Amino acid sequence: MAEVGILFVCLGNICRSPTAEAVFARDVRAAGLAHRFSIDSAGTGDWHAGELAHPPTRAMAFSRGIEITHRARQITRSDFARFDHILVMDQSNRKNVLAIAQGDAERSKVKLFRAFDPEAEHDEVPDPYYTGEFERVFEICERASAGLLAHLRAHHRL
Repeated sequence: MAEVGILFVCLGNICRSPTAEAVFARDVRAAGLAHRFSIDSAGTGDWHAGELAHPPTRAMAFSRGIEITHRARQITRSDFARFDHILVMDQSNRKNVLAIAQGDAERSKVKLFRAFDPEAEHDEVPDPYYTGEFERVFEICERASAGLLAHLRAHHRL
């Protein structure tokens, strides 16, 4: 069976996208589906390339039983071939990712992650680097991750 490639994208790849990656990886492991997924995260910028996630992000995840070990990287053109779904955290990320997409097939892979959050008041995951809302972002990622997994199970026959 083929793997389903999932890439989470935010601005610097040190807060939102590594949280989403870690939460989704936990959820697919709990569902017994880890072998069916390739999961990663990236940023639209390269400012933090090689760095661990922001300390408050790692602390929030750790307090919830998740260790984030991902090192930041910038999204690349090859990610469009490697991943089936590219989930962005806000409209700015979406615009930046769509700017490097080539053709309708690549553009169709790009979706807002929060679209899978059944309690979403709007379509963006706030950036806790600026807002300090690390707990809220973690909870948003948990809801959106559950919704994403349910969607993928239905559409990929997992």
